[in-house]
Amino acid sequence: MAASAWMQAGLARALFYPTLLYTVFRGKVRGPAHRDWYHRIDHTVLLGALPLRGMTHKEWKRVGVEQLRLSTVDMTGIPTLANLHRGVRFALKYQSLGHCVYVHCKAGRSRSATMVAAYLMQVHNYSPEEAVRAISKIRSHIYVRPGQLEILKEFHKEISTRAAR
Repeated sequence: MAASAWMQAGLARALFYPTLLYTVFRGKVRGPAHRDWYHRIDHTVLLGALPLRGMTHKEWKRVGVEQLRLSTVDMTGIPTLANLHRGVRFALKYQSLGHCVYVHCKAGRSRSATMVAAYLMQVHNYSPEEAVRAISKIRSHIYVRPGQLEILKEFHKEISTRAAR
């Protein structure tokens, strides 16, 4: 890992709890500063912040929750194309079963919004910009960073090429 990537990962770790506390605060405050913890994007996908239940991985398994962890550095990270494809396949698997998936990162604003945009692009043949706009109409405080938008454009190019075949 390059030195700048190590620094970004270290900064993300150092700021994890302060920024999580900020997210919790925004979820509890009333008025214009309030942010809902999650939003339903469609019949399959819920987009939101980190689930704060006291459940361990073992307890999640016991109640039938399957987890797919696609690590991306907080605040500065950009999902890989491979992880976008894995995440979309995971969501489509549960869509075919009539089930829901909860896509989250710490605040439900950036990394998870990027994944949900990829899902919407696959399902509805949206452009990256259309997918981000569709999400922001429901969850207005998302922020897809420029690098994340670029990876969505690459994802779009790949799925468009496959669809043309």
